[in-house]
Amino acid sequence: MMSDGAAEVEATVRSTLVDLLGIAPERAATFNENTPLFGALPELDSMAVATLLTELEDRLGITIDDDEVDVEMFETFGALVRFASGKALN
Repeated sequence: MMSDGAAEVEATVRSTLVDLLGIAPERAATFNENTPLFGALPELDSMAVATLLTELEDRLGITIDDDEVDVEMFETFGALVRFASGKALN
């Protein structure tokens, strides 16, 4: 069971992907823990990753240091949500 905060972070990550990558909201609504992102979504290229991180910082009020960023955090939707939740809820 997700806490309200975790559900809010997940919704924010989902809406950020929709807004920045132009992914249809209906498609993003199907994303789950295991949905692959980087390498599977053509919209999510290296330039989009930088923009996505900046936007998540703004929307969640977090700071993401360069040394925290690795490819694993973009492998799946769940990994990205876990990373963002870890930053936002601590």
